[in-house]
Amino acid sequence: TDKSALEAEPSMEIRLVADKEKKSFSIIDTGIGMTKSDLVNNLGTIAKSGTKAFMEALSAGADVSMIGQFGVGFYSAYLVADNVVVRTKHNDDEGLIWESSAGGSFTIRKDDGSLGEPLKRGTAIVLHLKDDQTEYLEERRIKDLVKKHSQFIQYPINLWTEKEVEKEAEEDEEKEKDEKMDEGDDNKVEDAEDEGEGEKEKPKIKEIVQEWQLLNKQKPIWTRKPNEVTHEEYSAFYKSLTNDWEDFLAQKHFSVEGQLEFTALLFAPKRAPFDLFEPKKKLNNIKLYVKKVFIMDNCEEIIPEWLNFVKGVVDSEDLPLNISREMLQQNKILKVIRKNIVKKCMEMFADLSENKDDYKTFYEQFSKNIKLGIHEDSSNRDKLADLLRYNSTKSPDELTSLKEYVSRMKEGQKNIYYITGESKNSVQNSPFLEKLKQKGFEVIFMVEPIDEYCVQQLKEYDGKKLVCCSKEGMEIEETEEEKKKREDEKASFESLCTIMKDILGEKVEKVVVSERLSDSPCILVTGEYGWSANMERIMKAQALRDSSLSMYMSSRKTMEINPGNAIVKELRTRVEADKSDKTVKDLVNLLFDTALLTSGFSLEEPNIFAARIHRMIKLGLSIEEAEEEAEKDSEELPVAENAEDVSAMEEVD
Repeated sequence: TDKSALEAEPSMEIRLVADKEKKSFSIIDTGIGMTKSDLVNNLGTIAKSGTKAFMEALSAGADVSMIGQFGVGFYSAYLVADNVVVRTKHNDDEGLIWESSAGGSFTIRKDDGSLGEPLKRGTAIVLHLKDDQTEYLEERRIKDLVKKHSQFIQYPINLWTEKEVEKEAEEDEEKEKDEKMDEGDDNKVEDAEDEGEGEKEKPKIKEIVQEWQLLNKQKPIWTRKPNEVTHEEYSAFYKSLTNDWEDFLAQKHFSVEGQLEFTALLFAPKRAPFDLFEPKKKLNNIKLYVKKVFIMDNCEEIIPEWLNFVKGVVDSEDLPLNISREMLQQNKILKVIRKNIVKKCMEMFADLSENKDDYKTFYEQFSKNIKLGIHEDSSNRDKLADLLRYNSTKSPDELTSLKEYVSRMKEGQKNIYYITGESKNSVQNSPFLEKLKQKGFEVIFMVEPIDEYCVQQLKEYDGKKLVCCSKEGMEIEETEEEKKKREDEKASFESLCTIMKDILGEKVEKVVVSERLSDSPCILVTGEYGWSANMERIMKAQALRDSSLSMYMSSRKTMEINPGNAIVKELRTRVEADKSDKTVKDLVNLLFDTALLTSGFSLEEPNIFAARIHRMIKLGLSIEEAEEEAEKDSEELPVAENAEDVSAMEEVD
């Protein structure tokens, strides 16, 4: 407000000068400078009494929000420098020089110009670097440090640089060369004249040019109002922040005011990085600033892991500048920031979902993150469920949301049906869907491994329970007539179920009449609360899995038979005629093996299954087997006495 204070030096800037010959690095500003008492109180405290005065003042409740108070920030200079000289000029005092080698003492003297032209106003810190710290004199190192920590400081930061440029030789130099040529013999003169007929290229010389280079060109656009920032400005900022060559997909720019004040600018990129879920990857891409000064970019508390793809900046006015990692972990402000970031990210994704094409791009790249969020973030589970997209029996090619599924539900349908599997093709024609398709119920296809973990937490949506088609406990809405028919079928097939259970023994827990099959002869379902066949496959593929877990999580299988299938009907007839029919045993084992495959399990003994299939091929091709082989197989694969009554399926075995 007092313009006269700037009369001595109107410009407000910071300058950096590296002198490799003297091994010194100078930081010069045109700020307010310091008086003699300021030098003694601010820079002399630790030099005189160690950390004692600082700790005493801290325990007494002193304000330590500014680096420089008690010399804490300033004395970090001695990590890289043997000797530090501070030249300063305050409007209310003469020019002064403070010098110390951190040996417990310091000197203050008048600036007599011996170290260069006296300052008009401001402070110059000269670090005389240690022999092993000369890397801080390299231009590239200085630029990297400024870009990382001070890129968004409002005052210009200029670095004194030198570069080699090519310039055309001056006329005087050319004349000297011509004179030398004239002194040569006539032949040489003639040659020169011949060459001179064409245009002579002016010779070029290399010259070292020194100049000031502005380092902090990028402005902190998050400090402006969102309606004042154009898309092009956001795009340029995003690319400089992330080094991404593509534009962002969505952004959220907001400020929070009240007890806590902070500003944030968040971006959702178009592509997921290839190492998104690598264990050693940095857990987030949010850069934390305090008063536009960079603090850290690996603060785990600022954003949950499932949002690790979101990039951006958070600038808080309430965090102290010299905050440590330990203080950050205990800071309540961070919890508030985290809660607000998650909330705004949810809003950003919800806005994105209104544009079908953009959301398709987003979901292809980051669907795993959304599902991981459902698994980990219980407070936002319902909102995240709105963001899920799947293929289904009624939408095999286009992704559909759970909200759209509910809107298409048949009258009287109480549950949301889904099936998990390895691929869309494998689940699309699964026998588990036969009766549901027949009745017109829509089934969601979940074909990513993370879906198994996701639905363990997402028990229901919009008051509708999520039911897995491949597990026990699936009840399909039936009419009274259908219920009566099913009860009759249960009674008539009870004896076959008992015999099949005796044949299969420990392989299955029980054999029951199915209400989910319409074409296939049988399937294997798992317990409602155990692993599905797909989950069992996923867990077996884990390289470092704990095998003890599978002992109690792998469900006992229940075999369900289809009373309307011709094979099952013929089996029942066989059992009723002769309970000890050996052919029945072989057929039941073969049905069990095929049911394992169609239900998503793997065969424990594929060689036995292969032998049965080979036997079927030979019979189909009418290949006569040798008598020895026939005798050998007679025990394992007996042929029925009455060949005319044997069905094609029985002949196989």
